[in-house]
Amino acid sequence: MKRLISSVLLSIALAGCGADLVGTAATEAQLSAQQAKQAQQLKDQVRSQLNAAMRTEQNRMRQAEEEANR
Repeated sequence: MKRLISSVLLSIALAGCGADLVGTAATEAQLSAQQAKQAQQLKDQVRSQLNAAMRTEQNRMRQAEEEANR
């Protein structure tokens, strides 16, 4: 009987560890997903800023050419 109780308690303890590992893995996966989303947002923001800077520079060049041709 003592062996049965010991086995049951050991099984419960090990199951608790497994549940903890699953919870930790799920939390890490969620954090990774958030980081990936933030990285994509930052990438999009930087790309947008670069495109805006490029358009500004193109407009300046166009204006300089127009003024040079006058």
